Amino acid sequence: MDPAVIDSPWLVRALVVNAFILPFRPRRSAAAYRSIWQPNGSPLLVHSRALRDSVAKRIDMPVALAMRYGEPSIERALQELLDLDVDEILLLPLYPQHAASTRTTTIVRTRELIGRMAPRVSLRVLPPFYDDADYQRVLAESIASAIPDNFDLLLFSFHGLPERHVTREDPTGNHCLRRDDCCEVPSPAHASCYRHHCRTTARTVAAQLSLDGSRWHVSFQSRLGRLPWLAPYTDRVLADLPRRGIRRLAIACPAFVADNLETLEEVDIAGREIFMAAGGESLSVVPCLNANEDWVQLVSKWCVHPLPEAAIDTHA
Repeated sequence: MDPAVIDSPWLVRALVVNAFILPFRPRRSAAAYRSIWQPNGSPLLVHSRALRDSVAKRIDMPVALAMRYGEPSIERALQELLDLDVDEILLLPLYPQHAASTRTTTIVRTRELIGRMAPRVSLRVLPPFYDDADYQRVLAESIASAIPDNFDLLLFSFHGLPERHVTREDPTGNHCLRRDDCCEVPSPAHASCYRHHCRTTARTVAAQLSLDGSRWHVSFQSRLGRLPWLAPYTDRVLADLPRRGIRRLAIACPAFVADNLETLEEVDIAGREIFMAAGGESLSVVPCLNANEDWVQLVSKWCVHPLPEAAIDTHA
């Protein structure tokens, strides 16, 4: 029901959620979660807690973990920090690329809660870090350590967004998705364009891995409903690649910093089945950064020396 996720009027959202999502999706999601569940719980929560604990050991300040939905909640995490009598909180939305359905909704909710719980406490927000050189280096090194020597193609599979989410974020109103190369043509729209952020991440990391244009590709996963989403779609790409002679595939999912349902089930299980059934020979899925030592060091560095807050978050 979050309007940043389904950006329709309340009545339409309620109809979609209650008539089309709740009757079917929970059962399918439960089966998918069972296939990836760990003895100590949700992989996303396990990896996120490990990151929090590792960062907390490195810096001289309290660190709390929150999920936008569910537990531990943002309210609970804020209360944990406020009980320590802090006067400033740094929010690190762990999404490398900007999207209203991830970063904006997290920032808005955090600001709402602080305004109610502790209006005198100031809030700083880490900006999108898709183009941060240290992040790109850590990501490239993580991928390099996980992919085999004889792969044919590296596929960067990002979480999808409805196309209208991208065009709605375009401050110019006439750039995003108006032409095939819109992400390569300089524009003020790039500051808030999820597609541009994804392609920038992929292009820069591919260059650091010394891959020419024929050995890497970008796709988008996790679409829902019939509206057009960012393309090409990962499941269709996986079905098509073997017919193009790509039979040894490596996949990285740089929209996520911790492994979760979308990486472990949607890509590593369902995606693998699609690719192998289409004639693929091998598929190597790169683990997310999780609590890798280099990633822990970088997050710890941002806690002490935050990146400048991005303009797109100022009025979120």
